[in-house]
Amino acid sequence: MSRTVESQDNTAEPNQAPEAENNYYVYGPLKWVIALTASLGAILEVIDVSIVNVALVYIEGNLGVTTTEVGWVATGYTIAAVIILPLSAWLGERFGRKRYFVFSLIGFTAASFACGFAPSFQILVISRIIQGLFGGGLLAKAQAILFQTFPPAEQAIAQAVFGVGVIAGPAIGPTLGGYLTETIGWRSIFFVNVPFGIAASVMSIMFLPKDPPQKNKQRADLPGILSLALWAGSLQTVLEQGQHDDWFASKLIKSLTATFVIGLMVFIGRELTTKAPAVELRVLRYRSLAAGSFFSMLLGIGLYGILFVIPIFAQSILGFDAWQTGLLLAPRALVSAVIMVTLGRVMNKIDARVIVTCGAVIFSFAAFQLQTINPNTGAEQLLIPLLLTGAAAPLMFLPLSLASLGPLPPNEVAAGSGFYNLARQFGGSIGIALLTTLLARREQFHRSILVDNISNYNPIFRQQLHQLTSFFERQGSEPSVAAKQALAEINNRLNTQAALLSYEDIFWMVGMLFLVALPLVLLLGKGAAHEKLPSAH
Repeated sequence: MSRTVESQDNTAEPNQAPEAENNYYVYGPLKWVIALTASLGAILEVIDVSIVNVALVYIEGNLGVTTTEVGWVATGYTIAAVIILPLSAWLGERFGRKRYFVFSLIGFTAASFACGFAPSFQILVISRIIQGLFGGGLLAKAQAILFQTFPPAEQAIAQAVFGVGVIAGPAIGPTLGGYLTETIGWRSIFFVNVPFGIAASVMSIMFLPKDPPQKNKQRADLPGILSLALWAGSLQTVLEQGQHDDWFASKLIKSLTATFVIGLMVFIGRELTTKAPAVELRVLRYRSLAAGSFFSMLLGIGLYGILFVIPIFAQSILGFDAWQTGLLLAPRALVSAVIMVTLGRVMNKIDARVIVTCGAVIFSFAAFQLQTINPNTGAEQLLIPLLLTGAAAPLMFLPLSLASLGPLPPNEVAAGSGFYNLARQFGGSIGIALLTTLLARREQFHRSILVDNISNYNPIFRQQLHQLTSFFERQGSEPSVAAKQALAEINNRLNTQAALLSYEDIFWMVGMLFLVALPLVLLLGKGAAHEKLPSAH
């Protein structure tokens, strides 16, 4: 195995950071084994975020809990992952990136095993929280490992391998979860992690480069860690529970929002003044990372928001079950994987900002196409827009990663990757919370307008009421019963129409979001292969 250490003069300019001594690139076949190993760990984490959603109804019935309570099976994991994600860089430096990655994989696998065997709901939630604490760092650490293993000229194809799982995971999760839940049972969605987790752990132990000797180990920044847990946990809980609790009508949501604001202020003040912060906020001095992280958050809002809304539409309007919904999303995941691998081969030849712009425009076009949905819309009509979103996602994800993290010195990539992935994670949570609220509010708005047309003075209403009443009478109903059935049918149609109009509003908003965000692309770097020196401007 041959390695090359790329060195820099330690007398770097103020806006340039010297590379740490333990950063080196790997050459030869081993680097691809490392890429596969790191990506497998990341895929496990990404899929596990969404795989549980289709099984919540089954868990609720099997363990005898309420709908509100069962939501904590998903919420507990997400909150724990969000808290640990920005700490992944510090944990990797403190204990060694290989040790931390292997430890996280083993812990994630063990927690998955505990979730599958959980004898009670309380044990299941605790196991999910532990699973989130171990799994949260896998995504950022895997991406950092690839950036620190592959030279700039090969970053595109390496990140493409990594991105296949990250992009396809949210679509694979519901498909796999629906199949396993309906054929084997809900516990199988946790057990499926075990063999892959063991394989990823063994591969990591065997193939990841050894950690260099640790020098001057930093003491834990406990105030920073505690304040991070306070604000990140509070914000994530608000996003997860806000719509259910009617947002600021709830005292809990008000209290958590105040806790988030205070905790965030304390956290920022602490991390910017301490010499050894748990989370290195100063890495945001790199313009590409700051702009890329914000765009990543918008990508999370649009990408995860669409993937959240489409299954709801398919199941509530089209009457699909979990397995059919998963199959609806499967071609999209396949297109994303093909585009990602293809893009990795040509990425070095094209300015990343151009590709991000193309992806945003295509995604917006697909969102506007989804506005044409109606009660007769089926899987065939949804296929093309979904395939377009599947093609657009890697066009944004891969070049955005390279343009955001590529300009950073290798010794700051871990911290930058943590921020970048945290932004997308929060974007997904914000998107789901925002779109859920907007769907409910816009449906109420459209219903109130449609109800105004239900009047005996409206000839169209009288005609439909007469036709439906006659229909139910021909089916054998008494005239009085038929009249009530006709009114109920009109009410159902009204609700469906209001729901469809609210979905149209959502798709329009998502499409406009990406168009409005396009100016951010100008602040990004050109991509890893095009960057020569890091810039803090």
